[in-house]
Amino acid sequence: MLLKTEQIIDRFSDIVGYIAAALMLVMLVNVFYDAIMRYFFRTGSIAMQEMEWHLFAVVFLFGISYALKEDGHVRVDVLYDGFSPKWKAIVNIVGTLIFLIPLAVLIINGSIWFVHEAYTTGEISGDPGGLTHRYLIKAVIPISFVFLLVSAAGFIIRNIRMYRGLEFPPKHDSKDDVL
Repeated sequence: MLLKTEQIIDRFSDIVGYIAAALMLVMLVNVFYDAIMRYFFRTGSIAMQEMEWHLFAVVFLFGISYALKEDGHVRVDVLYDGFSPKWKAIVNIVGTLIFLIPLAVLIINGSIWFVHEAYTTGEISGDPGGLTHRYLIKAVIPISFVFLLVSAAGFIIRNIRMYRGLEFPPKHDSKDDVL
Protein backbone atom coordinates (compact mmCIF):
# COMPACT_ATOMS: atom_id res chain seq x y z
CA MET A 1 0.00 0.00 0.00
CA LEU A 2 2.80 2.45 0.90
CA LEU A 3 4.73 1.57 -2.24
CA LYS A 4 1.73 2.16 -4.49
CA THR A 5 0.99 5.51 -2.81
CA GLU A 6 4.63 6.53 -3.14
CA GLN A 7 4.63 5.60 -6.83
CA ILE A 8 1.50 7.68 -7.50
CA ILE A 9 2.98 10.68 -5.69
CA ASP A 10 6.30 10.23 -7.50
CA ARG A 11 4.47 10.17 -10.85
CA PHE A 12 2.74 13.41 -9.87
CA SER A 13 6.08 14.98 -8.90
CA ASP A 14 7.59 13.81 -12.18
CA ILE A 15 4.79 15.52 -14.11
CA VAL A 16 5.41 18.74 -12.19
CA GLY A 17 9.12 18.37 -13.00
CA TYR A 18 8.36 17.83 -16.71
CA ILE A 19 6.19 20.97 -16.69
CA ALA A 20 9.07 22.91 -15.12
CA ALA A 21 11.47 21.52 -17.73
CA ALA A 22 9.13 22.41 -20.60
CA LEU A 23 8.69 25.92 -19.21
CA MET A 24 12.47 26.21 -18.98
CA LEU A 25 12.60 25.64 -22.74
CA VAL A 26 9.84 28.20 -23.28
CA MET A 27 11.81 30.64 -21.14
CA LEU A 28 14.93 29.95 -23.22
CA VAL A 29 13.06 30.75 -26.44
CA ASN A 30 11.58 33.86 -24.83
CA VAL A 31 14.99 35.16 -23.72
CA PHE A 32 16.49 34.34 -27.13
CA TYR A 33 13.70 36.21 -28.93
CA ASP A 34 13.95 39.17 -26.58
CA ALA A 35 17.73 39.41 -26.97
CA ILE A 36 17.55 39.18 -30.78
CA MET A 37 14.85 41.84 -30.94
CA ARG A 38 16.69 44.16 -28.56
CA TYR A 39 20.23 43.90 -29.93
CA PHE A 40 19.63 43.41 -33.65
CA PHE A 41 16.39 45.29 -34.26
CA ARG A 42 16.61 47.90 -31.49
CA THR A 43 13.12 47.09 -30.30
CA GLY A 44 11.70 45.07 -27.49
CA SER A 45 8.66 44.28 -25.47
CA ILE A 46 8.14 45.00 -21.80
CA ALA A 47 5.65 42.12 -21.71
CA MET A 48 8.25 39.68 -23.06
CA GLN A 49 10.79 40.86 -20.50
CA GLU A 50 8.25 40.39 -17.71
CA MET A 51 7.38 36.97 -19.10
CA GLU A 52 11.03 35.95 -18.61
CA TRP A 53 10.74 36.62 -14.88
CA HIS A 54 7.35 34.98 -14.64
CA LEU A 55 8.56 31.84 -16.39
CA PHE A 56 11.66 31.77 -14.19
CA ALA A 57 9.43 31.97 -11.10
CA VAL A 58 7.26 29.09 -12.30
CA VAL A 59 10.28 26.94 -13.18
CA PHE A 60 11.84 27.59 -9.77
CA LEU A 61 8.66 27.11 -7.75
CA PHE A 62 7.53 23.97 -9.59
CA GLY A 63 11.08 22.61 -9.49
CA ILE A 64 11.10 22.61 -5.69
CA SER A 65 8.74 19.64 -5.42
CA TYR A 66 10.63 17.74 -8.10
CA ALA A 67 13.95 18.43 -6.32
CA LEU A 68 12.50 16.98 -3.11
CA LYS A 69 11.31 13.89 -4.95
CA GLU A 70 14.78 13.44 -6.49
CA ASP A 71 16.46 14.05 -3.11
CA GLY A 72 18.23 17.03 -4.66
CA HIS A 73 17.45 19.49 -1.89
CA VAL A 74 19.97 21.13 0.41
CA ARG A 75 20.81 19.81 3.85
CA VAL A 76 23.83 19.61 6.15
CA ASP A 77 25.57 16.70 4.44
CA VAL A 78 28.61 16.97 6.71
CA LEU A 79 26.63 15.26 9.46
CA TYR A 80 24.04 13.47 7.34
CA ASP A 81 26.51 11.48 5.22
CA GLY A 82 27.84 9.65 8.27
CA PHE A 83 24.43 8.47 9.43
CA SER A 84 23.10 4.98 8.90
CA PRO A 85 20.15 4.57 6.51
CA LYS A 86 17.75 4.33 9.46
CA TRP A 87 19.04 7.55 11.02
CA LYS A 88 18.91 9.28 7.63
CA ALA A 89 15.27 8.23 7.33
CA ILE A 90 14.52 9.54 10.83
CA VAL A 91 16.22 12.87 10.08
CA ASN A 92 14.30 13.18 6.81
CA ILE A 93 10.94 12.37 8.40
CA VAL A 94 11.43 14.66 11.40
CA GLY A 95 12.82 17.48 9.25
CA THR A 96 9.88 17.22 6.86
CA LEU A 97 7.31 17.15 9.65
CA ILE A 98 8.88 19.93 11.75
CA PHE A 99 10.25 22.29 9.09
CA LEU A 100 9.01 21.63 5.57
CA ILE A 101 5.30 21.00 6.13
CA PRO A 102 4.70 23.90 8.57
CA LEU A 103 6.62 26.29 6.31
CA ALA A 104 4.67 25.15 3.23
CA VAL A 105 1.35 25.54 5.06
CA LEU A 106 2.41 28.98 6.30
CA ILE A 107 3.31 30.10 2.78
CA ILE A 108 0.07 28.72 1.34
CA ASN A 109 -2.01 30.48 3.99
CA GLY A 110 -0.04 33.68 3.65
CA SER A 111 -0.19 33.85 -0.14
CA ILE A 112 -3.84 33.07 -0.83
CA TRP A 113 -4.94 36.58 0.20
CA PHE A 114 -2.15 37.92 -2.01
CA VAL A 115 -3.62 36.13 -5.04
CA HIS A 116 -7.19 37.07 -4.09
CA GLU A 117 -6.28 40.75 -3.74
CA ALA A 118 -4.54 40.78 -7.14
CA TYR A 119 -7.60 39.13 -8.71
CA THR A 120 -10.24 41.36 -7.11
CA THR A 121 -8.35 44.58 -7.87
CA GLY A 122 -7.53 43.52 -11.43
CA GLU A 123 -3.85 44.09 -10.77
CA ILE A 124 -1.68 44.55 -13.85
CA SER A 125 1.95 45.39 -14.44
CA GLY A 126 3.07 48.83 -13.36
CA ASP A 127 5.05 49.20 -16.57
CA PRO A 128 3.38 50.43 -19.74
CA GLY A 129 2.99 47.51 -22.13
CA GLY A 130 3.50 45.01 -19.30
CA LEU A 131 1.51 41.88 -18.59
CA THR A 132 -2.04 41.90 -17.34
CA HIS A 133 -3.69 39.37 -15.03
CA ARG A 134 -0.99 39.56 -12.38
CA TYR A 135 -2.99 37.16 -10.18
CA LEU A 136 -2.03 34.25 -12.47
CA ILE A 137 1.67 34.47 -11.61
CA LYS A 138 0.88 35.12 -7.97
CA ALA A 139 -1.31 32.00 -7.92
CA VAL A 140 1.78 29.93 -8.70
CA ILE A 141 3.03 30.54 -5.15
CA PRO A 142 0.32 28.66 -3.23
CA ILE A 143 -0.07 26.08 -6.01
CA SER A 144 3.64 25.25 -5.96
CA PHE A 145 3.61 24.80 -2.19
CA VAL A 146 0.60 22.49 -2.45
CA PHE A 147 2.71 20.50 -4.94
CA LEU A 148 5.53 20.57 -2.39
CA LEU A 149 3.19 19.16 0.29
CA VAL A 150 2.25 16.32 -2.06
CA SER A 151 5.94 15.61 -2.73
CA ALA A 152 6.61 15.80 1.02
CA ALA A 153 4.03 13.06 1.58
CA GLY A 154 5.87 10.87 -0.93
CA PHE A 155 9.19 11.78 0.68
CA ILE A 156 7.89 10.75 4.11
CA ILE A 157 6.52 7.48 2.73
CA ARG A 158 9.85 6.74 1.02
CA ASN A 159 11.69 7.38 4.27
CA ILE A 160 9.29 5.20 6.24
CA ARG A 161 10.07 2.44 3.76
CA MET A 162 13.81 3.14 4.18
CA TYR A 163 13.47 3.03 7.96
CA ARG A 164 11.78 -0.35 7.66
CA GLY A 165 14.54 -1.57 5.35
CA LEU A 166 12.18 -1.97 2.39
CA GLU A 167 13.97 0.62 0.27
CA PHE A 168 17.58 1.69 0.02
CA PRO A 169 18.63 5.34 0.28
CA PRO A 170 19.60 7.00 -3.00
CA LYS A 171 23.28 6.88 -3.83
CA HIS A 172 24.97 10.21 -4.45
CA ASP A 173 28.16 10.03 -6.44
CA SER A 174 30.58 12.65 -5.10
CA LYS A 175 32.25 13.09 -8.50
CA ASP A 176 28.90 14.35 -9.85
CA ASP A 177 28.73 17.04 -7.18
CA VAL A 178 29.98 20.37 -8.39
CA LEU A 179 30.95 23.29 -6.20
